[in-house]
Amino acid sequence: MIDIAILEKLNAPTKAERLSNLAEIVKNTTFPPAVPQYINNHIHTTYSFSPYSPTAAVYAARMEGLCTAGIIDHDSISGAEEFLEAAKIVDMPVTIGMECRISMDGTRLAGRRTNNPDQVGVSYMTIQAVPHSQIDRLTEFFRPYRQARHQRNRKMVERINALLPELELSYDRDVLPLSMAVEEGGVTERHLMYALAKKLTASVQKGQPMVEKMSQLGITLSTKQEAQLLDAEYPFYEYDLLGILKSAFVPKIYIDATDECPKLPDMVQLCKEVNAYLCYAYLGDVGDSVTGDKKTQKFEDDYLDDVFECLKEERVGAVTYMPTRNTPAQLERLRNLCDQYGMFQISGEDINSPRQSFVIKAMENPMFANLIDATWKLIEHEAQNQ
Repeated sequence: MIDIAILEKLNAPTKAERLSNLAEIVKNTTFPPAVPQYINNHIHTTYSFSPYSPTAAVYAARMEGLCTAGIIDHDSISGAEEFLEAAKIVDMPVTIGMECRISMDGTRLAGRRTNNPDQVGVSYMTIQAVPHSQIDRLTEFFRPYRQARHQRNRKMVERINALLPELELSYDRDVLPLSMAVEEGGVTERHLMYALAKKLTASVQKGQPMVEKMSQLGITLSTKQEAQLLDAEYPFYEYDLLGILKSAFVPKIYIDATDECPKLPDMVQLCKEVNAYLCYAYLGDVGDSVTGDKKTQKFEDDYLDDVFECLKEERVGAVTYMPTRNTPAQLERLRNLCDQYGMFQISGEDINSPRQSFVIKAMENPMFANLIDATWKLIEHEAQNQ
């Protein structure tokens, strides 16, 4: 975690302020040596949900020794230009993209669970190595989908208020100001839970009173979660609380996404037109979650062959995955299928919490050298297609 005072400067209200502050900070900063194995192509920023602006994300990644980094935000690529400018200031090559949910209607995976914990028939995919001249095109394409998501978010806020009427949560007053929606940023369920966390901390004292409040709400805390809530001095207290609330309340208030999810053939065509990689994001069945942010749940492993057949049929040519999250057996099977089907392999592990490290230690394993090579191919692709 970077110094709080520095983070505040790099999270200043405007892009110009953030970049100017970074330029000043860099003058007095000695960065650690960049480690060739340390890459991460899946860093979220405030343009979806994260404690880091694009500028802060670049600085934090470089301070942890990453040799390159990539921005990925939900439903939005609006932070990409700032990410690129910040990368020039710290002299670090980067890659840009975004994440979206895609309807699998009309494919062999229609109505089946893939990599989405909340909804069947909808898959998470990433758009990687976007040529910089195409940022505005993607922003425009996803604008109506972001608007549709706002409407669903409002309905989910109504469900939160039905469960906790005393908090009187308002989408316009409490949720949107926590986002970058005014600059075409995405607004996710995490924003709803963050707003709820802030409401709770305003009405309930941190520490033991909050632990007791969780019990009153019927939420059973793990030893780790209780310790986090007892730490009233932690500067990102609401981030810990939102993680607890997300597990408890999202299943109760979730409404299926429909109009906000483009169809797969439309996304394949769009990525062809902008010359970017469309990637299926493999999750795999979750048992004992290494990162602690996924509950035990079955995903696509029982019919992974069908997933790859679908990707082949629909002309999706790449798969992205997170080595830390999967077992050796899952990774061996996945990588063999990628080789069998000629899928380009990309990696990155999503960063959206101040407790996470930007470093993917798994990349130190020589077996993942292809994923490091792939990152440089993404950067080269962007450079050659402006």
